[in-house]
Amino acid sequence: MPRLNGLAPVAGPHTRLLVLGSFPSVASLRAQQYYAHPQNHFWKILQALWPAFPLPEASAYEARCAWVLARGLGIWDVYASCEREGSLDSAIRNAVVNDFVALRTACPELRLIAHNGSESYKHAKHTSAFGLPVLRLPSTSPANASWSLERKRATWHDAALQAGLL
Repeated sequence: MPRLNGLAPVAGPHTRLLVLGSFPSVASLRAQQYYAHPQNHFWKILQALWPAFPLPEASAYEARCAWVLARGLGIWDVYASCEREGSLDSAIRNAVVNDFVALRTACPELRLIAHNGSESYKHAKHTSAFGLPVLRLPSTSPANASWSLERKRATWHDAALQAGLL
């Protein structure tokens, strides 16, 4: 199985809500962009949270990252690297967890950590050590078909509200 490396965090000193996925999909690794699969609900949910601020196009990823940071949101994954064929979390093997301590230091305004899906949430013990609230959000992945887009949006809205982003 190939050894894959994840993406750098999108976070900064004004990040108040950190969203942690598990590991980038094949499409995201290929594009070197978080949530690059066109059917992932992540970007649609964020646009619904801040409708007054137009989300830049996927082709303008740097602008999307700046847009996210301007809202106080950070994006990262629990795994720095892993072995995996395909994009399913169930195929992840021999994963190495990211350095959350270093990221916490870089984000002094962090108020809330939200795990995007159950695989990410398996590592809540690492993130809860910071003494911050930790939530499990429904996965934005197209594989999570049991949750409607609206139901996901409502749950993500509550997290953004709790972090003081709305």
